[in-house]
Amino acid sequence: MTGHENADAGGTGGRRPRALKAVGLTLAATLVLGVAAAGWAYLHLDDNIKSVDIDSALGGSRPARAVVNPSPSGSASAAASPLPSGALNILVLGSDSRSGKENRELGGGSSSGARSDTAMVVHLDAGRTRATVVSIPRDTLVTRPSCPLRGGGSTAVAYHSMFNSAFSLGGPVCAVKTAESLTNVRMDHYIEIDFAGFAKLVDALGGVTVTTDEDIDDQDSHLTLQAGTHHLNGKQALALARTRHGIGNGSDLGRIGLQQKLVKALLERISSVDLLTDPGRLYTVAEAVTGSLTTDTGLDSLSELADLGSSLRNLTADDVRTVTMPVATAPSDPNRVVARQPAARDLWASLR
Repeated sequence: MTGHENADAGGTGGRRPRALKAVGLTLAATLVLGVAAAGWAYLHLDDNIKSVDIDSALGGSRPARAVVNPSPSGSASAAASPLPSGALNILVLGSDSRSGKENRELGGGSSSGARSDTAMVVHLDAGRTRATVVSIPRDTLVTRPSCPLRGGGSTAVAYHSMFNSAFSLGGPVCAVKTAESLTNVRMDHYIEIDFAGFAKLVDALGGVTVTTDEDIDDQDSHLTLQAGTHHLNGKQALALARTRHGIGNGSDLGRIGLQQKLVKALLERISSVDLLTDPGRLYTVAEAVTGSLTTDTGLDSLSELADLGSSLRNLTADDVRTVTMPVATAPSDPNRVVARQPAARDLWASLR
């Protein structure tokens, strides 16, 4: 009996270490695969982001940066590498890119190139607890400065030129230089998102809820909505952002009003969705954003974008003011506008 018992005991003891070893190896393999997947996801999302070195292209002939008071040397906050909290101005463009099947299906057209269909200057106050979003009508007539071209040389100065022609002619670099020339405000960063990216972002967030004050029936944007509150998917939200002929007098100012509603709706939706507790949705949102994003080289990595996002964690939709640059009808063309002075100049001065 003793030998039999010893044999059983030895067999049981042998199986247990083997079972524990198998469990340990499985857990280790799962951990390695998880880390590898996370690493792949990070690299994939990081590689998605396209960037332009605007600082190098424009050099030093630009408005001064906002003065930022550094943390005291050797302080605990400095040692902990605190999140950025200084005032910041970001030029945000919505591009009606024609590149790619998705953009063409969403209304980008079949030709090459792109236009800046939407232009906003996002000003973050020091402390990052309040923000002002200033829309620049794309039909605004400006003096477009000489801009460097990627292939060498530069564009000529153009007078009475539409604001959005800068992007069409010289891309992000010329868009930033023209915005700085118009506002005398340093654009600390540049962010551009195209048609497909905006629609995917809205879908990844589960749609947005927007209230319209009047009926919309726009044959160009293919949007028909009755006045009231609507929950829109990505394609519908993009159509709303592009609508101009179905509302008001058909000018760009009416479209800007709808775009500002969408900005608030997106902020409210992002605040209501806890992305950190839903990794799947978080990745879908990140994929939607980075896959259609072009930035300056100061925001062209996930870590830099994450730092910017984290610095805005206390910013809510109620803390964001949306305004339109004061304009008047252009004397030379009733279908165009010009900056109305001194109101426009005073607005930009408040954002320096």
